[in-house]
Amino acid sequence: MLFSSPIFIFLFLPVVLTVYLLLPHVKVRNIWLLLMSLVFYAWGEIGFIFLLLASTAMNYVLGLWVDRSQNITSRKLAVTAAVIVNIGLLAFFKYADFAVGTFNSLLDLAGIAPLKAPHLLLPIGISFFTFHALSYVIDIYRRKWKAAADPKDVALYIFFFPQMIAGPILRWSAIGPQLAERVVNFDKFAEGVRRFIGGLAKKVLIANTVAVPADQIFALPANELSSLLAWFGLLCYTLQIYFDFSGYSDMAIGMGKMFGFTFMENFNFPYVSESVREFWRRWHISLSTWFRDYLYIPLGGNRVSELRTCLNLIVVFFLCGLWHGASLTFVIWGLYHGLFLALERTRFSKLLAKFPRPLRHAYAILVVMMGWVVFRADSFTAAKNFLTTLVGVANATAAQSYLQHYATVQTMTAIGLGVLFSVPMWNWIITWCARLSQKAPAAWRQTIQTSGTAIEILLIVALLAITSAWLASGTHNPFLYFRF
Repeated sequence: MLFSSPIFIFLFLPVVLTVYLLLPHVKVRNIWLLLMSLVFYAWGEIGFIFLLLASTAMNYVLGLWVDRSQNITSRKLAVTAAVIVNIGLLAFFKYADFAVGTFNSLLDLAGIAPLKAPHLLLPIGISFFTFHALSYVIDIYRRKWKAAADPKDVALYIFFFPQMIAGPILRWSAIGPQLAERVVNFDKFAEGVRRFIGGLAKKVLIANTVAVPADQIFALPANELSSLLAWFGLLCYTLQIYFDFSGYSDMAIGMGKMFGFTFMENFNFPYVSESVREFWRRWHISLSTWFRDYLYIPLGGNRVSELRTCLNLIVVFFLCGLWHGASLTFVIWGLYHGLFLALERTRFSKLLAKFPRPLRHAYAILVVMMGWVVFRADSFTAAKNFLTTLVGVANATAAQSYLQHYATVQTMTAIGLGVLFSVPMWNWIITWCARLSQKAPAAWRQTIQTSGTAIEILLIVALLAITSAWLASGTHNPFLYFRF
């Protein structure tokens, strides 16, 4: 049940919200949200729901053990058990085929018959599920928040439908207090609606539109791909992955606000970055800060030698790449970013700081886009072929595809909107209007504010109408991060 599907927007979400707002007490509301979250997950994958519930129960018990034990050795044992079981569950389902395939490559070199790959089905959102579960036990161990007295609270924290499938990755220390007490007021609810509709528009109007040429161009054989067409396809994918994922995050954050929750922001206009380091402060913030707080800092962070710090960065981003998928391309993508982050801790950072701002931005966006090629490609060979075409080494044959076949009016409009909204343009407009209203005569300010609010409401309603019409005429296009 996609957030961008009519059944979710016009049936599931309104029903859940209506009943939620009519219920009298936060505990009853939590039970309702848990039941609906289980329905939401079971809608697409009922087979794994009992496995994940069993894992949730295990983490609840380990959390109580950590919370109530005063013996440091016992508490460390419980945390170790949580890490082993949760990572083990993730590794079994997500990396078993990858591990067998890698081992079979070694067997093939030795002339030994390969092992049969298990071809396991992957539970939807298992990577996010695992990080939520680990945060629960580790935050209790660090005394950031107490263990839940009621196992239903742990289940809701992990299964809460706005964020379970593709984040943002939540922390128990942030959500635990909100499960016990939160307030739904008009301003927060209205802000949630605005965020949800804005995220829906990002997904439907921009991401889905540029996804079509991106998928078609990346699927072309190397001999049909010209350099210009490759750059066009990469531009489309660069916009697709940002507006797809940030759109989902906006919808999740917006729904959280409708139910009274506050989730951490997940994106902060990453394509305005002037370094790879800044990019990772702005991109998938809940993931990068999770790795920072639960892995990078425990490894020593930047409190150790420069060489060790660089090694820590590479290790963290190797695991970040592996977290995204059991494929060599994801591993290479993670190492690629880790190496650039390590490079930016050397004298190169001082050299980069001397560049004019446009050149720093060009450097950052070029590095990120080259990384997206590896991230998007189905294999290392496909990535290599695409990259060589980008730099003009490979030449298309007479059978090449032509740019005008993909650069339709609809696609070019979506690209224009994507480039425009990749920068905080809307924030600038709001700030400019606020300053302008302050300069107006005092007698006019209330009228200006009322008019501004009315215009904003009309824009939101119009945006919902346009995206709804687009959904009605469009095709199925799931969120990219569902597969992680």
